[in-house]
Amino acid sequence: MLSSEIKNKAKVIGIKQVKKAINKGLAKKVIIASDVEPHIGEPLKRMCEQKGIEFVVADEMKILGQVCGIEVGAATIALIESEYI
Repeated sequence: MLSSEIKNKAKVIGIKQVKKAINKGLAKKVIIASDVEPHIGEPLKRMCEQKGIEFVVADEMKILGQVCGIEVGAATIALIESEYI
């Protein structure tokens, strides 16, 4: 579904890094795993809504991690502009 978009774009992975990217205005789109705990996912959704950042709820954490090329699950991913890496 989103795998080609995730693989081919600059990104940050993980809750802390995604929150930083949102707060700094670097996040262009946030992907939240469908099986993330509500106490993690809901605040991220609110942050995105407040900042006007598109977000989607997608695959499970394990699949998002695999798409990112990491061996652990990824609760959330933010696609960012490549110049900020």
